[in-house]
Amino acid sequence: MDVSTVYEAQGKIGLMNDILKPILNNTLICGPAVTAVCPAGDNLRIHAAIEVCKPGDVLVIATVGEGVAGMIGELIVSALIKRGVQGVIIYSGIRDVAQIRDLGFPIWTKSVLSQGTTKSRGGWVNAPTVCGGASVEPGDLIMADDDGVVVVKKEDFQFSLEASQKRLQKEEGTKEKIARGEISLDF
Repeated sequence: MDVSTVYEAQGKIGLMNDILKPILNNTLICGPAVTAVCPAGDNLRIHAAIEVCKPGDVLVIATVGEGVAGMIGELIVSALIKRGVQGVIIYSGIRDVAQIRDLGFPIWTKSVLSQGTTKSRGGWVNAPTVCGGASVEPGDLIMADDDGVVVVKKEDFQFSLEASQKRLQKEEGTKEKIARGEISLDF
């Protein structure tokens, strides 16, 4: 499945805004959220979040206040890879993009900026947050691809899965009609 299918199938909810862009093309990640909520320009809680990440997790980083600084780079990404994290969604900036691309690590970010951060102002790990305009709680399913990022709430996993499967079946029928030369306005 893809982000657009899941977003549409779950009633057009959970989509993060279009500011977030992937640094790698043709990449799909899907896994439970670990959240880090940081004051803009401070990455102390990102370091703390690494400690709780498990293989398959997706780290979702939100900021309190508007942030564009490079809050993660090659060193943090190396630690996340070692922990088995699938990727990062960050509503701020990153740096060391060439090195991160060489590592093949997927990140969806709103900016790339060399500006560094402090490590002194606190924040929260695994707290509910809002990232890219979407509500995220620890353990929610995060799915990201070239089209964007969508959140599937923990309590909606089964519904979203079934609705997405139905949507894919319907689309297969539509593809067959188009292949036969039918015009979409007619059906």
